[in-house]
Amino acid sequence: MENINELIKDLHLDTHLLLEDIPDIDLYMDQVIQLFEKKFAPTKRNEDEKILTKTMVNNYAKGRLFFPIKNKKYTKEHIMLISMIYQMKSVLSINDVKNSLQTLNNKLTDEEEFNLDALYENYLELAENNVARFLDDSTALSHKIFMELKDQENPDANYFQQLLLVASFANMSNLYRRAAEKIVDGMNEEQKKKD
Repeated sequence: MENINELIKDLHLDTHLLLEDIPDIDLYMDQVIQLFEKKFAPTKRNEDEKILTKTMVNNYAKGRLFFPIKNKKYTKEHIMLISMIYQMKSVLSINDVKNSLQTLNNKLTDEEEFNLDALYENYLELAENNVARFLDDSTALSHKIFMELKDQENPDANYFQQLLLVASFANMSNLYRRAAEKIVDGMNEEQKKKD
């Protein structure tokens, strides 16, 4: 596939909700939704896709994916958690996301101070590293597929290259999802032992 670089550029992989994007004041739900819509608009698959809706946020709150809000306002910590939920929910079940964040939510509601900013910065740094690794892997994979099919006298060679890329990306996604689920299962077991 000759236009892998164009495809990667269209993904807007460098789009993350940074700490400096999050206001220091508490926000109402509409403001939170606007913040996410503005930041993640380039990542939409199509114009009809919604980044975040009131229903989604209400479901996260009812499902206890983040600690309770006060006075209908979301703190900076809530927004960081919603950002993490936004990324994880496309791969993991809502229950797995909840289980992953349970200990963190408990720490945020305990009497002691917990610095979520530092953890979130680590998360963003890992996300940047993941993008770099993805770019390298995607380019290498595309090149390998192109080299394997380039000598074939097939008018559908481009289609087969694209098909193999789709299958490979789906396979890699499945491998990472399964690994994440296994880690969540381990987290659940650890929590049960503590309880």
